[in-house]
Amino acid sequence: MNRLAAICLLASCLAAAQNPPPPNAPSASQGESEKEIQKKEQSQRILGVVPMFGVTSRQNAPPLTPGQKFHLFVKDAVDPFEFVAAGIEAGIGQTNDEFPTYGQGAEGYGKRYGAALADSASSNFFSTFFYPVLLKQDPRYFRLGAGSVKHRIGYSLAQVFVSRKDSGGRTFNFSNVLGAVSAGGVSNAYYPPSDRGFGLTMSRAGIALIYGSAGGLISEFWPDIQRKVFHKQD
Repeated sequence: MNRLAAICLLASCLAAAQNPPPPNAPSASQGESEKEIQKKEQSQRILGVVPMFGVTSRQNAPPLTPGQKFHLFVKDAVDPFEFVAAGIEAGIGQTNDEFPTYGQGAEGYGKRYGAALADSASSNFFSTFFYPVLLKQDPRYFRLGAGSVKHRIGYSLAQVFVSRKDSGGRTFNFSNVLGAVSAGGVSNAYYPPSDRGFGLTMSRAGIALIYGSAGGLISEFWPDIQRKVFHKQD
């Protein structure tokens, strides 16, 4: 999930989750194939706009194959929302004169837009495809969907550092952490010289993990928002 979307939606998700209704039965119908279920999961959107493709409410979901992980990465990377969000982020950055050496005007905006888009694409590539395939970890968010708000918040935040292994069981989420660090390292290739270096790379990685935490909370509680605010079932 794009970090701009995470900021915009997190507060409303937590507010509406204070009195969550009982969770619905699993949305998968009997007789549906795994391919059909994944297709349905990878069409999920918040308000019909913000993609939520890497979320499953099935605690026993089969692991993704390398090809399926690549498909998930591409589907996220080329979604129109990513291009719109990068444009908004670049506009905010230009207004605040972030990375001043980029300058202003169309050229400065273009550089900020390219950097925002590259940040999103590289983070998605490493955390959704490259490391999950290399380390045999599942990049999806496994929604709990039941229990107290406090328990679900704790569960959601833990997912930043806890991953499912393709072989079963849980392990440290190397894919997520290494993905954030790798994406931060790649950004040194296109950020201005004054905004490069080890310290800034680690800072960007930390910020990316914080945004990931916000995205996980949104993934966990958004169905509650739909039921409580929009009276829409899963």
